[in-house]
Amino acid sequence: MPAPSHLDPRLLRAFVTVAEELHFTRAAARLYVAQQALSRDVRRLERELGAELFLRSTRQVTLTADGERLLPYARRALQAQDELLAAFGQARPLLVDLNSPGLATGRRVLHRARELAPEHELMARYESGLTGAAEELLAGRLDASFGRFAGLDAALRARLDHQPVRYEPMAVVLPEDHRLASLPAVPLAALAGEAVYAGAGNPRTPEWTDLARRLFGGRGIEIAPPAPLAVGDEEFQRIMAKMRNPILAVVDFPAMPGTVLRPLIDPVPLSPVSLVWRKGLVHPGFDALRRAAAAIAVEEGWLERSSDGWIPAIDADMIRARN
Repeated sequence: MPAPSHLDPRLLRAFVTVAEELHFTRAAARLYVAQQALSRDVRRLERELGAELFLRSTRQVTLTADGERLLPYARRALQAQDELLAAFGQARPLLVDLNSPGLATGRRVLHRARELAPEHELMARYESGLTGAAEELLAGRLDASFGRFAGLDAALRARLDHQPVRYEPMAVVLPEDHRLASLPAVPLAALAGEAVYAGAGNPRTPEWTDLARRLFGGRGIEIAPPAPLAVGDEEFQRIMAKMRNPILAVVDFPAMPGTVLRPLIDPVPLSPVSLVWRKGLVHPGFDALRRAAAAIAVEEGWLERSSDGWIPAIDADMIRARN
């Protein structure tokens, strides 16, 4: 069969999405099309190329050798198309999850990226936690997020990629009249016997609860039981005021009425923050986001660890492998 003189970018996008998901139902959800229509587009591309691109069975979908060969070319073609559309103001917005409006790390990276690429639209979203955002990333409803990559389920990590951005010093939020509130910084040992809120039971933030569990282990600090799931800053503050438990946080955590924020020391626990995206993401504004994250990390020393800085071994190993 002669080589085709033209390939519809829609067919290439269908192919790339299935190749990333290795699952037609998930790929169809990402593209907001019916699974039958997606299958039809993939079969049409196979006919036009004269090559089988996927091996399909009732249990799994895998790329053939021809599919593996096509994938990098298809990604470059789609990236070129996106860049062309962006040059004429037609690129879709890059959707960037910042977890919560009050957190500084993601917000600063996004603001710098907007300065680096003013011709692109980079829009903030707020999904509360990285686990919650991960499903949105894989569904194509978000492009990037920030959070603790090592805390994600392995099945999610396998379909995502990440760039370490910051070791963010951790802190504790205390009621103003708490016994430790007068200290300028709180030694971890001083929290022994306390039940500290760390998002237990929140399905969107298990990576944060896992970090707390690793930090508190062997130190006599308990994780506070699940609280009613609050939506919005006002409801969260109301629920926390009723519970009166210390809250595990980071040093940039926004102020809450009736509380004080104190850094944790001895050791200094660090929350490993990565920029996270689905594998194969193609968008002309994404490079600016990655460059912004790398630049601020160098300028601010975000990825430097002091001798008393603590992170879980699993995070250290994953970051070392990524670098």
